[in-house]
Amino acid sequence: MKSYTEYLTFNTKNRIELINITPKIEEAVKKSKIKEGLCLVNAMHITSSVFINDDEEGFHQDLKDWLEKLAPYGKDKYKHNLTGEDNGDSHLKRTILGREVVIAITGGKLDFGPWEQVFYGEFDGQRNKRVLIKIIGE
Repeated sequence: MKSYTEYLTFNTKNRIELINITPKIEEAVKKSKIKEGLCLVNAMHITSSVFINDDEEGFHQDLKDWLEKLAPYGKDKYKHNLTGEDNGDSHLKRTILGREVVIAITGGKLDFGPWEQVFYGEFDGQRNKRVLIKIIGE
């Protein structure tokens, strides 16, 4: 079995952003030369997420609005913020959307269902953060 590792780095312009990282993952799969296997993609920070969904602007706004209702931004809203932080909401948003995705690789390509794309969700941006791509297989 072979493995391939790559890291993506993000420093978003905004505090909250959703970024389609599917093309970067597809490029990593090509570089790996793995034809059959699995691709793990995970956020390496506790205030960001990696998830699979539709790449449609209306959905993205709906998702941001929904997350803000569930975990609204505000320094006085979270006990976590008593430590001097102001990102308690970001930790909860990450928990809701999750840390990672695993995608099958079949015939050297990501094996997606219709409309599926991989996204990096940033909830406390404007500083460097990393995403791990780990591909294993033959």
